[in-house]
Amino acid sequence: MAEPLLTAEAVSRIFTTGAGDVHALTDVSMDVRPGELVVVRGPSGSGKTTLLNLLGGLDRPTRGRVLLGDGRELSALPERDVLEVRRTQIGYVFQSFGLIPVLSAAENVEVPLRLLETEPAEREERVGAALELVGLAGHAKQRPYELSGGQQQRVGIARALVSEPQILIADEPTGQLDSKTAATIMELIQDLTHARDLAAVVSTHDPVLMQRADRVVELHDGALVPA
Repeated sequence: MAEPLLTAEAVSRIFTTGAGDVHALTDVSMDVRPGELVVVRGPSGSGKTTLLNLLGGLDRPTRGRVLLGDGRELSALPERDVLEVRRTQIGYVFQSFGLIPVLSAAENVEVPLRLLETEPAEREERVGAALELVGLAGHAKQRPYELSGGQQQRVGIARALVSEPQILIADEPTGQLDSKTAATIMELIQDLTHARDLAAVVSTHDPVLMQRADRVVELHDGALVPA
């Protein structure tokens, strides 16, 4: 069995508020291996987004560790190194699509490559390949408002994959889509995970979408429970 590309070891996240401490996650441990689609399920407020933010390097745990496949502790790296990991090893898909309205589909997908200072010819080739991968080769010049919700999320997936990451994290990627479109997006994520040997973590509360998972983990009140 392949070694995990991403591991959480007893991670906890406590947020301090004026009303006291909020324990968003408590001692959560899990790992994700290449080619594996792991779905994190649980009701709203269960800690799904907090967990994905820790796994994706968008936040740091109060206790515990997040480890990459090369043995580095993501949660302890300097911020500049975390940023580099996020740019090169982790693709993130957001529920709200997160597209820049004034940019075309191709320009949105191109953003990570510009941050990596990729050469223009290579950028063009990789953007075209990413859009084709998600079935949007004919929509490169359209802006987000000219695309359906499902198409916008496909652009988001293309953007997440254009830098050829090892890890894909998607936080409620179908939350704003109708059930038929949501099923199509989850099928796409499943297919890409297996075809590219990604370590993919997707949060959802939709039981139909969980059928696409290789493994399901369940959160309640910030703790893992038997799924």
